[in-house]
Amino acid sequence: MPELHFLHDMVVLFGAALLVIALSSRLQIPPVVGFLLTGMAVGPHGLALIDDTHAVEVFAELGVVFLLFIVGLELSPSRLQRLGRILLVGGSLQTSLTIVLATGVVYLLGYTLRESLYYSFLIALSSTAIVLKLYSERRELETPHGEAVMGILLFQDFLIVPLLIVVPVLAGTDTASPSEVALRFGGGLLAVGLVFGVGRYILPHFLHLIIHTRIRELVVIGALFACLGSALITESLGFSLALGAFAAGLLIAETDYRYQVLAETAPFRDVFNSMFFISVGMLLRLDFALDNAGLILAVGGIVMALKAGPALLAVKALSFPSRTCLIAALGLAQISEFSFVLIQAGKGYGLLDEWHYQLSIAASVLTMLLTPLFVVLASPLAKKLFGTEGDAATEDLELHEPPQVVIFGFGPNGRHLARVLKLEGIPYSIVDVNGRTVREARAQGEPILFGDSTRREIQEKAGIEEALIGVFAISDRTALRDNVRLARALNPELFIVARTRYLTEFADLRQCGADAVVAEEFGSSAEILRSVLIHLHMPGNVIRAEMHRLRQEAYPQASQPAPAALAALSKIQIRIDTFLLGTDHGGADKTLSELDLQGRTGVRVVAQARGDGIAAPPDQNTRLAPGDVLVLAGPHEAVEQAFRYLEDHAADQK
Repeated sequence: MPELHFLHDMVVLFGAALLVIALSSRLQIPPVVGFLLTGMAVGPHGLALIDDTHAVEVFAELGVVFLLFIVGLELSPSRLQRLGRILLVGGSLQTSLTIVLATGVVYLLGYTLRESLYYSFLIALSSTAIVLKLYSERRELETPHGEAVMGILLFQDFLIVPLLIVVPVLAGTDTASPSEVALRFGGGLLAVGLVFGVGRYILPHFLHLIIHTRIRELVVIGALFACLGSALITESLGFSLALGAFAAGLLIAETDYRYQVLAETAPFRDVFNSMFFISVGMLLRLDFALDNAGLILAVGGIVMALKAGPALLAVKALSFPSRTCLIAALGLAQISEFSFVLIQAGKGYGLLDEWHYQLSIAASVLTMLLTPLFVVLASPLAKKLFGTEGDAATEDLELHEPPQVVIFGFGPNGRHLARVLKLEGIPYSIVDVNGRTVREARAQGEPILFGDSTRREIQEKAGIEEALIGVFAISDRTALRDNVRLARALNPELFIVARTRYLTEFADLRQCGADAVVAEEFGSSAEILRSVLIHLHMPGNVIRAEMHRLRQEAYPQASQPAPAALAALSKIQIRIDTFLLGTDHGGADKTLSELDLQGRTGVRVVAQARGDGIAAPPDQNTRLAPGDVLVLAGPHEAVEQAFRYLEDHAADQK
């Protein structure tokens, strides 16, 4: 029966994938590479365990749909806005330069202008699936080169739509004039925009109804319906299925349900994406690859060079330093999964014969297989090439006095710190590698310097040698370690605070010279623990001890043996806390006896602090003043009631 034959193919496919992925994991090879190898091994040109690839190709097309759906889900409108300049300027510059350069090179090799332009389309696109997966595993999506690569990849994903429209024109099968093609394309875009606008109002209400049924199956079915339904609409308008899925993902990303939908659809994404890359591996004829190995290596090398050069220039045009430009260029040097869609379309329209079809497949697979190696080697290579020469700052940093604090990285953490330092009148300077961030901050009067802070002259210009504290709040792990080492070498007395996302990097940063390492993972755990213990009415010294123990267990330091359980202490209700009287507090003109906290709430004021003096017990007839600190003691609930009573007085005018 045909159904049983299809089932046999699926069993072989998943069985082989299990084996290959297990070996890939042991050899530390990315799963995408494992999927490609699986397809090459079991396909009709390998061991021929699966000789009918049509069914797999159907799943592969669905894989692309789900891939773009997930990409849309992970890109909130705020993030798209943040990547706007990179997407529009960097993406358009990279693709246009690549198309022009590749068209010229291919034309010089003896191909027609139409064929040269078609091949340049294949070369211009890079793999969103592979690069984002690798960067995610290496925790580099939030780094400067991660942001640059993400923006350019998004532009390329949008570009697949017009490229697919142009392919039949290049093949000569579509006799429409350029104006007719432009009109058709513009009308299609208008229709897609209309669908997107309508969906923006309908989809949130649709998801709201589904989510609030609290039926998990409905969430999965609803997400699949939105994804596939949107894909079907755009396909009926003459665009790709993937564009509709991407639009559906973006629409859901605007709602409060994006993370729930993301979690529920993850298994489908993984299955169909694996199908896509396995099917790509099946397309490659191993006998052709072996017979033309030298040519394939040459073509693959030329393709990666044609892609890396324009990508480097595009990122450089965005005011990133040379180190970031090189890392991003090497990350974008492979052929995209969407290029295979163009390859299939080119073969169908007669732009590719069988020999060129196989050469295109083989060279594309080669660039994909080399991508993990390029990503791993990018940072060390960039450090070696630009380790002693830094990029010049956009303009000089004028410091009226030596900074006490130098902040590296002007993201949310750096901004909050700078705001507090400014309020306290503490001189500081800032270094950031994002040109747009530097321009915006400089317009607001911030003492900020553009440059790669792994360079000696940039840190010296920022005043690191005279500073007391260096705060490193940057996302690039490699650059973070290099920054800390350099700062320690330039100023041995500097107190260095390094922010990292993961506890696993604590030991490396301490070894590099950081005095304090703040891990975001630890911060979340500590805040949860502290909130729970406070709610259980645990004494303050017990909370401090447990927080200290958590820090010892989280960070690689010697830990003291844990004491016996303190659960019984949660029954103790005594609480001591403090309350600061603000300048407009209504109680600032009253005496303690007039406030009568003990009579109203059962809480005693056991001490009163004013300036450098502390009165314990306080004089009940002393008139309170703004800035006084009251030390309260009593049962936990009573202290809470006292806080509410005192906060009510805060609204009173003296």
